[in-house]
Amino acid sequence: MIQPLEKGFGSDIPQRLRKTLALVLAGGRGSRLKALTDWHAKPAIPFGGKFRIIDFTLSNCINSGIRRIGVLTQYKAHSLIQHVQRGWGFLRGEFNEFIELWPAQQRTDGENWYRGTADAVYQNLDIIRDHAPEYVLILAGDHVYKMDYGKMLADHVSRDAAVTVACIEVPIAKASDFGVMAIDENRRVLRFDEKPLRPQPIPGRPDVALASMGIYIFNAELLYDLLETDAGLDMSQHDFGRDVIPSLVPTGRVVAHRFEDSCVMDGGAEEAYWRDVGTIDAYWEANVDLCTVTPALNMYDENWPIWTDLKQNPPAKFVFDSDDRRGLAVDSLVSGGCIISGATVRRSLLFSDVRVNSFCAVEDSVLLPNVELGRRSQIRRAIVDTGCSIPPELVVGEDPELDARRFFRTEKGITLITRRMLEKLTV
Repeated sequence: MIQPLEKGFGSDIPQRLRKTLALVLAGGRGSRLKALTDWHAKPAIPFGGKFRIIDFTLSNCINSGIRRIGVLTQYKAHSLIQHVQRGWGFLRGEFNEFIELWPAQQRTDGENWYRGTADAVYQNLDIIRDHAPEYVLILAGDHVYKMDYGKMLADHVSRDAAVTVACIEVPIAKASDFGVMAIDENRRVLRFDEKPLRPQPIPGRPDVALASMGIYIFNAELLYDLLETDAGLDMSQHDFGRDVIPSLVPTGRVVAHRFEDSCVMDGGAEEAYWRDVGTIDAYWEANVDLCTVTPALNMYDENWPIWTDLKQNPPAKFVFDSDDRRGLAVDSLVSGGCIISGATVRRSLLFSDVRVNSFCAVEDSVLLPNVELGRRSQIRRAIVDTGCSIPPELVVGEDPELDARRFFRTEKGITLITRRMLEKLTV
């Protein structure tokens, strides 16, 4: 039996959290999101009607009591940098609180862009040392979840760990996308394989593997030594999952932390919610699920708010109420600045400043900010990218072959529409 987190431990954790530096790795493209990331890094992609994906990681830090945060950027980071500057500037530097943006600057002698997750941290070691943390929390900026990092730090300290790795159970069929671990009954990591072709299942459960969430806590001085050693290895890929953590496993001081022990759940939650929205299908599913009566992710929890950049939008408006056109939305989320003008929206999520004109129908779809639908257009099972202007009478979601020729259509039947795709329709 796997030992759970000890209860009642860690009365000094608030003080230890103040000595923790969180590093959010936000430089990846997220190529599986196709054209959604042509101009934005994955952490900057909108999610949930008013947020960006990175807001969930940053909110976890703030709500956990971690107020020293570095955001490491690289790929097409302009919109991400703008968002963090505008929405996350409320911390007080005089109290040693900050969210700093650390773009790839080729700070080391090799003058390389970030070659891997470990190299991204290594290239900023001088900045990290200046902040003199006792612990360094490494986070991915492209997952959606709510987690109390203070509980994970308490686990790290109580186990006298060198490194603690947050883990979650995943279906064996999907485990090749993750770092897969084998652990003993005390949660000591016995083996760590990054994205293995044949993942090792949990003993006695052949359909499930134990996967790394890409969340690590390191003792700071040890991290410095590990990264300097790794930087000098020609054969290394300079990645935490492929190189740094496996090198430390034989010491017996790498500990797995169960996500269930620190996941933030309200009273009615049925699962420890964590989503990698890294594919078009996964992104669509996670957003549309928020429109259900009881979604898996509770965004209404006042005890664990999700912070973001708040644009000053007017309220959403629904106009016209006649037999031939009626502005209404059912089982949907509609953000500020939207106008539903004599159209019907069902089971859909609309970001800010979306206009749906008369006689339109929107079903099971995600419309990103500043989208406008021309009259009599019909959009079903689709994602419409930011700033798209849908031509009048365009129909999407009825003819799979036509949709695939004009736009990008997944195997599960979700159609992605971007401005560039629409421009080709008019050429």
